Amino acid sequence: MTTHATFLNLAGAVADLSKAMPRQRRYARLLEAFFNSFPCDAIALLERDGDQLVPRAVRGLSPDTLGRRFVIRDQPRLAQIVHSAEPVRFPADSALPDPYDGLVDKAGEHLYVHDCMGASLYIDGQPWGVVTLDAMTPGSFDAIDPDVFRAFVAVAAATVRAADWIVRLEEQLERHHRIQRASPHDGAVDELIGQSPVIAQLKREAQTVAPSDLPTLILGETGVGKELVARMIHRHSTRGQEPMVYLNCAALPESIAESELFGHQRGAFSGASDDRIGKFELAHEGTLFLDEVGELPLTVQAKLLRALQNGEIQRIGSDRHHRVDVRVIAATNRDLKAEVAAGRFRADLYHRLSVYPLIVPPLRERGDDVLLLAGYFIERNQRRLGLNGVRLSRRARQWLTHYDWPGNVRELEHTLSRAMIRALSATPSRERVIELGIQHLGTEVLPVPEEVVAVTDTRDQAPRPLDEIIDHCRRKIILGRLKHHDGNKAAAARSLGIDRGNFHRLLRKLNLG
Repeated sequence: MTTHATFLNLAGAVADLSKAMPRQRRYARLLEAFFNSFPCDAIALLERDGDQLVPRAVRGLSPDTLGRRFVIRDQPRLAQIVHSAEPVRFPADSALPDPYDGLVDKAGEHLYVHDCMGASLYIDGQPWGVVTLDAMTPGSFDAIDPDVFRAFVAVAAATVRAADWIVRLEEQLERHHRIQRASPHDGAVDELIGQSPVIAQLKREAQTVAPSDLPTLILGETGVGKELVARMIHRHSTRGQEPMVYLNCAALPESIAESELFGHQRGAFSGASDDRIGKFELAHEGTLFLDEVGELPLTVQAKLLRALQNGEIQRIGSDRHHRVDVRVIAATNRDLKAEVAAGRFRADLYHRLSVYPLIVPPLRERGDDVLLLAGYFIERNQRRLGLNGVRLSRRARQWLTHYDWPGNVRELEHTLSRAMIRALSATPSRERVIELGIQHLGTEVLPVPEEVVAVTDTRDQAPRPLDEIIDHCRRKIILGRLKHHDGNKAAAARSLGIDRGNFHRLLRKLNLG
């Protein structure tokens, strides 16, 4: 493309991007303008978030790239771009690993990037992120006019500024909280990853209820990420700088549940050798997250209700009442309305907790979010295992998006962790890009991808709906696993990485239980 034509394209991009449109649409059109103006196979727009770069829009890269999080200190090329005031071009023979090796979504055997350049984006004088261009052919960027490229970078910065104008303050607060807080525990996903409509709606509702200080009930199947939503609400609340105290109600024996919540005095019962404060007092001025609240004994439910109504708690063995200022977020995978009807959960406590209920959708309803989450988990495990690059094969991506994921996000995480270990053991070299295929996803799922990819075998039977094919394969897998474990459903569920409750529901759905 000539310099004149490139400037015309740039002018058109500026005019187009000046129109009112959603932020993601602006980003996509910006990358389209870059893609049409420069000879590249892939382009990405990444926002800096603390010590990592988060892809906000990509073109020419596999869809799971949007879920990856690139830690700057682990990516020398991205680090150079971030810290340079001028565009950076890397020679084709550079020994520095490229973060997109294996991710360029192009048919053929080309897995490794051979030409790479990028530039930092500054918004109002502050670093925002980077834009990167990659090509599979060495020398692709030799003819790029540096002045034209700088002009495009300026357009990119202006576009980002316009797209983020309305939400800038909110996102700056989000980044500040994310940088300041300590990670809850190693390996926890601390970001609600996804772009599906149901997740976008959940994010909006969570951010709306967060400043209200109302008790919030989070509902959803096991493994969907209810704790993650609770952390998001806490971060966006006025208590975001205070602690969020976690209590798993399902793991509490009835004999100690009251003590865990409200504390006890020395000598209150056998074994109470010291005074102890409970979770309510620990969470004073912060947030108390009651996970699996549906498992609390009825006797404890009554005392929890009084604490919510009056803001007062009483330690076991004490006559004194303690005032506490606590915002309570509760979560459960149970149907609490049914539990109330059955007399296992107090109706008044249910109504107190569910002032603003939030439903976290199962992974099977989130569409291509599964690929973004897969990218996130792969990138994280890639750093842990010291690998240069890990990619998903096309067939593996197809299987991931068609599988029903009864164990939800947790099952996806474990499946990919096992797959990476299997792939590494089969290809010990850590210097090459490792490709995850369906053969690495586990023997229990191998029959399904063949059906999903082929859809139907018309040689022997009439075409069948996809849901019917998948259910048929799942029946075969489950029956085989039950046979292997002599009919022990709990053992079969564990071997499949599925929560026992979800496993029983799946058996009923498939008419096997």
